[in-house]
This record gives sequence, C-alpha cells and structure tokens, in this order.
Amino acid sequence: MAHENKEQLTFEFEPIKGYPMLNWKGKHPYKSTVYYPAQLKEIFGKSKPYTDKNGNTADWFNKIFWGDNLQVMSHLLKEFRSKIDLIYIDPPFDSKADYKKEIKLKGQTVLNDRTIFEEKQYSDMWANDDYLQFMYERLILMRELLSEKGSIYIHLDEKRVHYIRMILDEIFGQDKFKREIIWDITVLSGFKVQAQNWIRGHDIILYYSKNDKPFFNKLHQSHRKAYLDRFNKVDEEGRKYFDGRGSILYLDEVIKKGKPYGDVWDDILSYQVFRKQIEEIENIEELKGFLKESKAIQDISNVWDNIMSFQQIPTALENVGYPTQKPESLLERIIRASSNPSENGEPASIVFDCFMGSGTTQAVAMKLGRRFIGADINLGAIQTTTNRLINIAKETELGDERFTGFEVYNVNNYDVFRNPVEAKRVLLDALEVIPLDNSVYDGEKDGRKYKIMPADVNRIATKGDIEGFINNLPYKEFNKKKAESLTKPVLELTIVCMGHEPDLSAAIIQSLSEYNVDIQVQDVLAERKDLHFKRTSEGTLAIEKGKLVIKSFYPLNLMQKLSMQRDNVEDWRQLVDSIMIDFNYDGAVLSEPLVDLPEKDKLVKGVYDIPTNSGKIKVKITDLLSESLELETEVK
Repeated sequence: MAHENKEQLTFEFEPIKGYPMLNWKGKHPYKSTVYYPAQLKEIFGKSKPYTDKNGNTADWFNKIFWGDNLQVMSHLLKEFRSKIDLIYIDPPFDSKADYKKEIKLKGQTVLNDRTIFEEKQYSDMWANDDYLQFMYERLILMRELLSEKGSIYIHLDEKRVHYIRMILDEIFGQDKFKREIIWDITVLSGFKVQAQNWIRGHDIILYYSKNDKPFFNKLHQSHRKAYLDRFNKVDEEGRKYFDGRGSILYLDEVIKKGKPYGDVWDDILSYQVFRKQIEEIENIEELKGFLKESKAIQDISNVWDNIMSFQQIPTALENVGYPTQKPESLLERIIRASSNPSENGEPASIVFDCFMGSGTTQAVAMKLGRRFIGADINLGAIQTTTNRLINIAKETELGDERFTGFEVYNVNNYDVFRNPVEAKRVLLDALEVIPLDNSVYDGEKDGRKYKIMPADVNRIATKGDIEGFINNLPYKEFNKKKAESLTKPVLELTIVCMGHEPDLSAAIIQSLSEYNVDIQVQDVLAERKDLHFKRTSEGTLAIEKGKLVIKSFYPLNLMQKLSMQRDNVEDWRQLVDSIMIDFNYDGAVLSEPLVDLPEKDKLVKGVYDIPTNSGKIKVKITDLLSESLELETEVK
C-alpha cells in the first residue's frame, strides 16, 4: 500500500502474522517507510529496449545506487515494488573484523612503506541487537520488492544464520523456506586453517521465496572426472564399468591423502557402507557398476562442493582485490536457477543486490543477459563495480541481447563521506571532539558527551536508532529527578547525524523523562559549510593545441596516508585509478564519458584529443581511495 500526502510519499507494509518471532532488545516494528529522492550522476553506455509482460516497449538502463540500502530500497518501491525476480545479498556476518583493501601506487616496480598501505573498506562489528534490527528492516523491504515468483538468497556463516532464519520465517513465512545451501569453501585444495576444533569449511546460503511456487530452472552438472575415471573397464558389449574392489583401493588412497577434517563431512558414512557391502560380496559380477551414459550428468544438490573461493585462487582474473569478494561461478549458479534472460516474449528478469561490494552479482547478471540493480553505502564499492562493468561491457562477445548500459545515482544526496569506516573519526576531528574508547558515547567536549548516529553515518538518524542507544545507557550512573533539588542535568548529550526524523531530540527527552537531561541534535548536513571534514583534492586543466591536458593532480587525503608531500609526487598519474571526461557536459550528469581505465599497473594517459563540436568539458579524476575531483573547462 502506498499513499502520497502533500509532503511525502509513504509506503506501508502488511505484516505476516502467526509465525514464530525472534525478540531482541530494542526490537520495534517496521510498518512503513518514506520515499527518498535519487540524484542521477553518471551514465555509461546506451539503454536497451525491452517489451514488458503487457506488450509495452520501454528502454532499460541498469542502475547502481550509492547510499544506505534502506533508503535505496525505499526509493525503489515507487517503481519496482513486486517487480524484482531475484535478490542475492552477502550482508554483514558480524565477523568482528575490519575488512581492508591493499592500496599501492601504480607503475611501481619496487614497493616500500611509502608506496603501499591497507585502507579499511568497512567494519563488520556489531552489537547483536543492532545487527538484528538492521537486518530485520532491510529484509522487510526486500520482500516488498520481490515479484510474486521472486526468490531471495541470503549468504551467511554460522554466527548469525540461526537468528536470520527466524527473522525470515517471521517476514516471509515458514513455508516459504525452500532450502539451506552449503557452500564447501575448502573444495579442491589443501586448505589450511588454524582452529581449536573443527575447521570452518563452509558458508550457508538461505533460499526463500515470495510465494509457494517461485520461478526455478533446475540445473545439472557433469559428474567429476574422478567419478568417471572409476569406470575404467569395458565388457564384451562395450559397456564401461568399474570393479568394486578397485574402488576400495581408490577410496583408501583418497582418505590417506586427505585433508584436515572440517565441518563438512562428505566421506565417512558412504565410504564405510560401501566398503562393508563390497567385503560381503563374493560374486565378481555383482561388483560391477556400469556407467549409464544417460546419467552422465546429475542434478545439483544443496551442497555445493565444486566452487572455489578466492582464498584458494587469489590470482583469478576476476579477482579485483575487494575484501569478501565472491566468485562469479557462485553467482552464476544462483542467477541461472532463479531468473531468466529475455525469452518467449518475457522480459529479462531483474536481479538485485543491495550489499553490492565488488559487483559480482551485477557483473554476472550483465554477462547472462539479465537486468540488474545494485547498491552499496561504500563509495569504494561503487567505483570498483563501475570499473568492472565498464570493462565487461567492452567485451564484444556479449552481443546485442545483453543489457550493458547503466546509470549511477546518489540517494538522498549524501556525498560528504566517501568511506563510512572513517566517517566517525573525520566527524570527531571536524567537531574537535575527544574520542572515547570502550564507551557507549563516541566522544566528549567541554563536559558534553557526543554520540554519532547511526553507526554507518550516511543516512538519517531515526527514532529506532535512538531506542537502541537509550537501552544501553549507564542508568546506574544517573540520579532520577528530585523535587527541585537536582539542578544540574545528569546527562548533557549531543547527537551528531546527517539529517534526522522530526522531533528526534524530543523523542530522546521523552524516553528519559525520569531524568534531568540536556539533549541537542547537531545536523551535519545543515552545518557542513562551516565544517572542514577532510583534505580535498586539487588539480588543474589546460587546453593546448586542440588537446585536453591534465597538468596536475594532488589527492591530499591519499597523499597524507602515503606521507607524501607535493615535492615527492614524481608522476601524479601514479595516484589515479581512472579518468572520465564528458566533452558536452550538461551541468548535471556525466553522460557517456570517455573512460580512461588502465589495467592494474598501467597509468592513465593524462592528455586527450578534444572532439569537434565540444562545449563544456567535465573531468572526473578518481584516485586510488575512490575519492574524486571534478573539474570543468570550456572550449572557446
């Protein structure tokens, strides 16, 4: 249900009732959301026409969104409610780890501490209750976006999967659970991990559907070579068969070589039963197992033990070095099974991933002829995915049946922080607040406590965020109000946020009505002109002899991390990831730009021919941290 008032378009959700519910501290219902605007920033390639189920023809651009995925999905509801056929997400696992990406200067043959460092991409550390509310709200929106035949796959590990499954049962219904998929991440390798008990050897993918009969393509795979090689004898009729006793010797050898036992046990029972059966058989004819040519392929089960992870193949061509990147073969299996390309008069399925990361879902969807939408709050993910899709679109073998054009949007126009991991530190520095470690508060200044809210910064603060924070306050340190005897507030608190729901401070005061408190809300968006958040980039352009020349580029934030001064920059191109140029910039959108995206160790050109009939020129220079400087000039 959606209704529009004079101020805001609001979407309401019908809850599913009668299913087991998981409760946590600070859980609150999520019954509606509001529409958030999106700002189109960049266009790559051309749109492609398609025909919808009603026979209407329209143009399609794939879409990439930079912003909090709660706001992105709230934006998508207006156009895509009940229209997305497949959702795959690889959300936070609550792994208690910071994930980093190696940053190094381009064109360097000798690396040292001054030319290489690790940059945090995101932090996966949560309080349990905050994590559950975070996932709860987003999974509700995902269900609203799914089509009637839609499916959702949630990629997790053992730490939180049991909680998320209960939440999914509540949101989708127990009967919409279709399968638990086990991905054996140790397959085909001598995977060595130090562990106090069983080595963790698998991830879990939960598969749910919107309704009882989701769309599904049954997939098959060939038997493994090791299995086929067992049929190494031929009888007088030319039929291949194996001798059971020979199989025992083969399996003995496999077990002997083996690998440390993990939490996927795929040999014990079947091997022991097989050995016992063979030892009890005396007739040699009964030991023959014939290969049925019609059964040369087998249905794929829910244990996926033939897809390698990047821990095993870190040099794979598709590996872009993004932390927690998943292999394309994993997504290919999911996308082939639960979506379709354009065929039989039906439009290509829309595939959605709102924890996009390196863009593997979008890359595979493009290759397989599906339409796609992606989102991530980390600008590094947006830049990595954009570069990846640009390169895939260049591949001529994709053909006309693929949807290769895509647009890049900002949702809610939050462009202050490039990396949410560093946002808290940057904010505290800008506000001159002393950080506090191991505290419910983030910092202190002149006796006031400061709390940055929410933790991922690049979205508005809500009353739901406040509830979780208030539940963790140190109430034992507070004195309740006494009749006019308590004059000094027990808590002087400033909430720092990037926009907020109306009456946020009033909601806090009401929640703490038993105490004398002084609450202020500081909106960074409203005050950003007066705050210096980070060192910006600097650069210069020139037009010389009909060419556009980038004369200089100094990404000051990156240089600070590299401990580099301007005099130490031998070639500014070593600091650049990519350059994009729109030779007829319309003042709003970087449209079909010339893209200078060199290979890993190559440098951008820096000098470019100016096409005839060029006008206003927009240049976007992106450094190795995915931070961009945008410059303009004009052909006169």
